[in-house]
Amino acid sequence: MHPAIRRARTSDIPALMRIRVAVRENVLSNPSKVSATAYQAFIDRSAIWLWEEDNRVLGFCAADPGDGTIWALFVDPAEEGRGIGRHLLPCALEDLRRAGWTEAHLTTDVGSRAERFYEAGGWIALGLSQPGVRLFRKAL
Repeated sequence: MHPAIRRARTSDIPALMRIRVAVRENVLSNPSKVSATAYQAFIDRSAIWLWEEDNRVLGFCAADPGDGTIWALFVDPAEEGRGIGRHLLPCALEDLRRAGWTEAHLTTDVGSRAERFYEAGGWIALGLSQPGVRLFRKAL
């Protein structure tokens, strides 16, 4: 097992999409809403950071430098609990710092493991952005 964090390439998009539709929380009601084109746009303008082991993509994270948000942080459900997300998130936060942001924002489902993950990581809950969706911010 040789884990590596690296920038995603176009050839990684199918693996990213596979992970995104496999998650147990923050499930897409319509997977076609996040197309291969959306992933490509992030690769082109910023970065999608991924965790790779033995030539398998096990998780990914991306920040949107246009609005200061974390766009994605997803781990293959079979690989959860290993710290993959905890290692990927700083890469995306650094992308936001380099883009000039002084704080990052994200949303996640209320009562989810993701909500607890961000709280444990020092993110500040700001309330609800819509019913059932918690808004967080973190100083960079």
